[in-house]
Amino acid sequence: MIEDNYDDIINLPHPEPKNHRRMSMMARAAQFAPFAALTGHDDAIAETARLTDQQIELDGALNDELNEAFAQLQQCVSDHPVVEVTHFVPDARKQGGSYMTVTGAVKRLALDTQHLILAAGTSIAIPAIISLKIK
Repeated sequence: MIEDNYDDIINLPHPEPKNHRRMSMMARAAQFAPFAALTGHDDAIAETARLTDQQIELDGALNDELNEAFAQLQQCVSDHPVVEVTHFVPDARKQGGSYMTVTGAVKRLALDTQHLILAAGTSIAIPAIISLKIK
């Protein structure tokens, strides 16, 4: 017959610590929570991988086309024509940016501040514009 070595202690109550309280179940569970050693590393990698465009410089023909469109716009700006504007928007977090196309009615052409202001409140810097079409 095999002798069981734990017969003398198997039915004794679990010992309680005398110097400190038992750890709560929540505190014990927190020990096994996931740990991210490099906090923010995934965000930094995603930001680096995000692509931006460089602002293009207009050549002579495109620049002449744009100047002609602005001359037409100056003549009819009081009629608040609808325009389609493609312009460069600099990225707030890294070098470069992106091109956006906006369509809307012109509120005014502020040549003193070099901005085209649309009726919706959008203000577009004239030097950032690469295409302007009057609809």
